[in-house]
Amino acid sequence: MKKELLIFLTILISNLSFSQHSETDTISKAKIKELNFIVGDWIGKGWMMGENGKSKFDQTEKIQFKLDSTAILIEGKGKSNGEVIHNALAILTYNKKDDNYVFRSFLPSGQNAKFKAELIDNKLYWYPNENVRYIIWQNENEQWLEKGEFKREGKWSQFFEMTLNRNDK
Repeated sequence: MKKELLIFLTILISNLSFSQHSETDTISKAKIKELNFIVGDWIGKGWMMGENGKSKFDQTEKIQFKLDSTAILIEGKGKSNGEVIHNALAILTYNKKDDNYVFRSFLPSGQNAKFKAELIDNKLYWYPNENVRYIIWQNENEQWLEKGEFKREGKWSQFFEMTLNRNDK
């Protein structure tokens, strides 16, 4: 009898722990929803400055709300001359404690990092470091515009640009 009771209690406790109800964080959800302008499937072109000058690429971005719209999943792939030159995954969340967005980036090489992000005048800024920033916004034609800039001697200079159109309409 003790053995059956022990088995019954173990099953009951296991089921209760797996059936916990989690409530959606309404503050995080509201903050992430402010970024809905980037959500969707996107396709377009871009350029970046490198050691050999300006190089052009084709880009796709697949961006979805996740976890009851408390996170955004970003999958980006860039190709040049049929070869993948950029392949990344990012997760964008909101940190209530610090009152800011968090941009976590992952690469196939195993590299990953956590960056500060913020929304300023309906533009998403994210900062790989204090001297580099990327700015994403939607223009009047509902295109995704993104530019990358670096700061030297207190002045921002552009090194990257993308223009993407919705591919999900």
